[in-house]
Amino acid sequence: MTASAAMRQHLVVRSDMWIDAAFDQRLAREDAVALRVFARHGDERQAWDALSGASVYHVSAAKDELPRQWFVGPELIARCPRLLCVSSSGAGYDTVDVAACSAAGIAVVNQAGGNAASVAEHALGLMLGLSHRMAESDRRMRRERGFSREDVMGHEIGGKTLGLVGIGHIGTRVAALARAFGMTVLATDPLLDAQEIARRGARAVSLDELLAASDLVSLHCPREASTLGLMDARAFARMKPGAIFISTARGGIHDEAALLASLQSGHLAGAGLDVWDREPPPLDHPLLAHDKVFATFHTAGVTHEARRNMARIAADQIAQVLAGERPPRLINPEAWPAFEARRARLLA
Repeated sequence: MTASAAMRQHLVVRSDMWIDAAFDQRLAREDAVALRVFARHGDERQAWDALSGASVYHVSAAKDELPRQWFVGPELIARCPRLLCVSSSGAGYDTVDVAACSAAGIAVVNQAGGNAASVAEHALGLMLGLSHRMAESDRRMRRERGFSREDVMGHEIGGKTLGLVGIGHIGTRVAALARAFGMTVLATDPLLDAQEIARRGARAVSLDELLAASDLVSLHCPREASTLGLMDARAFARMKPGAIFISTARGGIHDEAALLASLQSGHLAGAGLDVWDREPPPLDHPLLAHDKVFATFHTAGVTHEARRNMARIAADQIAQVLAGERPPRLINPEAWPAFEARRARLLA
């Protein structure tokens, strides 16, 4: 490589959190890209040495696994003068201050849809597990005898009504799977009109209508100011008696204490939870002790296939951004003109 070519080379930096090899392999095909990996629990001086020269920071979306000093905010941005793009490793971007990036002219991308198939399958698995009382039967089989099969008799999901709160990449996949089981699918999504919701496989209704009519309610909306605490005590009270609540979205959208109260009162028949306020939740969390809760460790999107797909999408988007092309999963499109100006200045 010539000296001039080396000067034009972009540095992509990521931490040592697990990522499918497809990410590094894809970026290795880019002549103008170099990759550095820092130890998130190692020597901070080496980490900052890498980040200070980064054109792209591929940051973990796992807010409870990444040390906070490696979150993207004003301080990190100030110490990374060549930063052009922040790439979140997942569909979520809880570790990124998008407003601060936009103000600096830094593009933010996520990998929305890359794990949609896996999350949708997981959501259906939670629905089936609770409706058929599989998890409850499993626990009782392991610790007691003397109960009958009828004591853990469940219900088919065919013929039931499923309500989707959000019908984006994942919600659309869930709708298709649910229809294959013979379910009626309702959806509410403030970003879509009734015609588009119908095209995605559901009938558009208001949130209150959805809660009152659905036998199962599944969350597929982002965690943001408008959705925090969306499923509170009032919302759970609006659900049908004996309904099942599912969330593979984000912790904080449902009120854990209010959900527990709805389960303890018998108003809800069960809850399938892949996401928590704190991840993992403490071992003494009361929802973990409740027999009507089917709990998983934010693993809905953690399959080999999903992680490989996310890695490839991320690397492709990074290559696009560095080439000056607008990526398909740009979180802050309003900042694109400022990004172009910043890129032109840094490459001058």
